[in-house]
Amino acid sequence: MKSFDNSIQRKNTRVVNIGGVLIGGNNLIAIQSMTNTKTEDVDATVGQIARLEAAGCEIIRCAVPTMEAAQAIGQIKKRVHIPVVADIHFDYRLAIAAMENGVDKIRINPGNIGSFERIKAVVDVAKERNIPIRVGVNSGSLERNLVEKYGGVTAEGIVESALDKVRIIEDMDYDNLVISIKSSNVMMCVKAHEIISEKTDYPLHVGITESGTVLTGSIKSAVGLGLILGQGIGDTIRVSLTGDPVEEIRAAKTILKTLGIRQSGIEIVSCPTCGRTSIDLIGLAQKVEKLAADYEDLNIKPAVMGCVVNGPGEAKEADLGVAGGKGEGVLIKKGEVIRKMPEAELLDALKYELDHWKEQ
Repeated sequence: MKSFDNSIQRKNTRVVNIGGVLIGGNNLIAIQSMTNTKTEDVDATVGQIARLEAAGCEIIRCAVPTMEAAQAIGQIKKRVHIPVVADIHFDYRLAIAAMENGVDKIRINPGNIGSFERIKAVVDVAKERNIPIRVGVNSGSLERNLVEKYGGVTAEGIVESALDKVRIIEDMDYDNLVISIKSSNVMMCVKAHEIISEKTDYPLHVGITESGTVLTGSIKSAVGLGLILGQGIGDTIRVSLTGDPVEEIRAAKTILKTLGIRQSGIEIVSCPTCGRTSIDLIGLAQKVEKLAADYEDLNIKPAVMGCVVNGPGEAKEADLGVAGGKGEGVLIKKGEVIRKMPEAELLDALKYELDHWKEQ
């Protein structure tokens, strides 16, 4: 076990190299997402990946349902700057083609790839090129014999299914693996990760699958990932949301920051408003959040408060902030009011301070 400043004890897993991004061991927990474009549409896919890169995505996964998509991987790889993972279901030939086109990792479920010979054909190419394989098992695809054995879909069954798939590949003399076990049931997912982390030292890709829309999915993922990551379990994460994939990156970064696992980056704090609020605090906070997207590389905490009386004290743990009153507001640094101004100037004042901070 390794100790970090935030007191979370990380499980010491194996290190796996995914196109230059190291996961496992003492490496940062990598943030992933998945494109929702047609992979065959190279321009659209590259454009979306560029937006995800800018938002902080570190590994991207693309669906490969056709041979055309597998071949497009090679073109996509030339135009992006983060590792690309091919998501394969059923057709082993697509996994092989994706690897031949330079993909950095493949995601398969050996259970739906088919016969021993087909799985071995995939593993042989991965071994030849030293390409990591993510072995993925979801609760929704749990084998009937395990459902019967455990009296339903359970955490124990999910773990047994995943480790069975891992052994298939290990028996083919290959262990460059990442394991993913997911469920839309948050507490089942948490329990499954607790169990598997005691049974293997392969790095774990963590997420709550089919979590929902941006709002509900972010909440479910925050609860589940918080419980899992808080125990030191997990080496790379994806927040699965029904919406713009950029929202997945924002949610993942917020979760990691909240847990103190990733300290870098801007973190906005704002009060919830109350009857004392005399400015458009909600609108101001939304504008500040949008503004902050241009300062993601700053390790800084700005505050947006709605009360000039309590705001400075409540924002004392922030690096800088603004607080509003009746048509006016104040600029705050380290809990001290440094300037008064009209409400309309608060956003510009905060931007000026952020620009100055960036130049230091």
